[in-house]
Amino acid sequence: MESHLSYPVLAYFRSQHDNQSWIASLTAILDTCALTIASIDEACAKQAELTFAISRHAVVDLSQVFSATPRALPQDRLPPEELLRLRTKLTQLGLKLRDTPEADRKLIELRAMYEPYVYALANHLSQSLPPWIPVKKGKDNWQTTAWGRTAGMPASEGETVFHDDHF
Repeated sequence: MESHLSYPVLAYFRSQHDNQSWIASLTAILDTCALTIASIDEACAKQAELTFAISRHAVVDLSQVFSATPRALPQDRLPPEELLRLRTKLTQLGLKLRDTPEADRKLIELRAMYEPYVYALANHLSQSLPPWIPVKKGKDNWQTTAWGRTAGMPASEGETVFHDDHF
């Protein structure tokens, strides 16, 4: 919050990787906090509430700095079938979830507090918002090289391997 509000030009700096952005990261943090607050039993509720509060504060203030008026999203980022899929996966991982109409209402209420702002910021910065559930799991950027091979994989016979520490 301090860096981007004190130096708004930082918001325009991009990652060298096309699948990373600070607005996507901040959105993922807000999504996680909202789900934790609304639906997950035995979670660190107070930490989620504090993190949600400061993250939401940051997106609201940054929206104001950039005159990015909050806007309704053109489509739901977490339609009911995706929420069910998410809950199923989290339950399989051992989390105890509140799967009640009250939990659904709370999640909708929390999302309404930040999604219009992150959407406005993303549009202003020509970024896209992340999905709640990644489409597919790819390699992390640190696991790949500019040549498309997985870092640390042995070379084929006769192939020269260059390690990042040689540059």
